[in-house]
Amino acid sequence: MAVSSMVFGTWAILIMAISSTAAGAAPLSTGGGQFVTRELSTEHGVRRYKLFIPSSYDGSKALPLVVMLHGCTQDPDDIARGTRLNGAAEEKSVLVAYPEQPDSANPRKCWNWYDAAHQRRDAGEPALIAAITRQVIADYRVDVNRVYVAGISAGAAMAIAVGLSYPDLYAAVGSHSGIAYGAATSVTEALSAMQGQARDPIVLASNAKSAMGPRARAIPAIVFQGESDRVVNPANGAQLVAQLAAVRRTGAYNNGANITEKGETKDGYHYIRTRQDDSTIEFWLIQELGHAWSGGSTDGTFTDSRGPTATAEMLRFFLEHPRSAEETRK
Repeated sequence: MAVSSMVFGTWAILIMAISSTAAGAAPLSTGGGQFVTRELSTEHGVRRYKLFIPSSYDGSKALPLVVMLHGCTQDPDDIARGTRLNGAAEEKSVLVAYPEQPDSANPRKCWNWYDAAHQRRDAGEPALIAAITRQVIADYRVDVNRVYVAGISAGAAMAIAVGLSYPDLYAAVGSHSGIAYGAATSVTEALSAMQGQARDPIVLASNAKSAMGPRARAIPAIVFQGESDRVVNPANGAQLVAQLAAVRRTGAYNNGANITEKGETKDGYHYIRTRQDDSTIEFWLIQELGHAWSGGSTDGTFTDSRGPTATAEMLRFFLEHPRSAEETRK
């Protein structure tokens, strides 16, 4: 199956967007669960979001929660179709919240990851996303030790910002085609970062630690990056992994050794999976993959069905990494 069609433009590149439309998008499958629209109003603004509730949910058991952030020009329905996350969540009994970025907040519906006003705790979009997460926790029976945040492209960059800003709320983070936290604080810096010209690794590590503040902990992360990505230079994946690994070298944590595995999908895509020996950071680099969700469905935009299935791997990684009782007490 072919990669979803993509059209480039200067503004689109600056904000991590590629215009793409899934022709005749199929009806969204919920696998028997519910997919409901909700809205939250806070001092930081108003946001709609969609919530997937698996058919197994009856309130008798606390379920994991994944917060998934869409990319530019997308919306909750689009990313749900493209990632097929609802189907995977139905199978694993997981709640999924999809916050929606309106065009009133960004003309291309991008999360404003490169704006300093949206890069810290209790401010801007990170505060809105955390508030949505907390509303779901309050309204449904959620396992607070298994709450996760992930995204693609601009959504991935924002997911990292949210995860680092709220390490007491999210057990682990997932990034697909994203960028290290604090790599840019303006549109000009965003363009440089997307081209692979990120800040010094020491500065990036300092940014991450500052974001976490007194709540700092070694947060598990899974990172996907296409080596043929022409929108987000592949160097960004390595820079993000290095940033997160640097956080692990503080306090009682150590970096650990790397374990590298090579593989090939049935459709001929080659990948390298690198993980620390404690499996707390996992990096997938897919050689033929461009700026698209690996192993996704062409019913959504920014997808390539030929790569390894990022949805299944992210969900597997998340469920392997709950917050410990000690971390919950902090």
